[in-house]
Amino acid sequence: MTGNRAALRYAKALLSQAEEKSQVKAVLVDMERIVETLSVSNDLRAVLRSPVVKTDDKQKVMGEVFAGATQETKDLMGLLASNKRVSLLGQVAESFLDLYRKTQGIEMARVITAAPLTQDLEAQIMQKAKDMTGGSTIELSAEVDPSIMGGFILRVGDMQYNASIANQFQKIKQEFSKSI
Repeated sequence: MTGNRAALRYAKALLSQAEEKSQVKAVLVDMERIVETLSVSNDLRAVLRSPVVKTDDKQKVMGEVFAGATQETKDLMGLLASNKRVSLLGQVAESFLDLYRKTQGIEMARVITAAPLTQDLEAQIMQKAKDMTGGSTIELSAEVDPSIMGGFILRVGDMQYNASIANQFQKIKQEFSKSI
């Protein structure tokens, strides 16, 4: 799970409330948007974490940035503001996404490649991830890291499959140094 215990408690409460009101999918969209927005906006993260910015001002900023959010998400932001826990918004959103995936049996897989994924390679990686998890539903996030030179590194939960060229070179180097 991502985040701290307080964020997890807020996320559980939000998921429960969303389930009661049949708003899980809409709140899910809100939480994905919050995670995405906070990941790209240094200014927003700084405002939400700042001890200098007043709580009312933080609440106004959240209301403007996430104006199209569901009532449940707006209630969450209000609750975080009233409890002076606005800085937890991103962690709550990530925890909500983790909880949602867990309830739906969805595993997160992260793949790192040297170049952007082709459709063929993505299909092969999805199959490898399904094999690693015993056929679970997989949600794939991709990252490009040229330092791996080629191949890919696949992480699913606490499992990792390293088929990168950099890893293969490292293994050859270790074998070579053992034989000397």
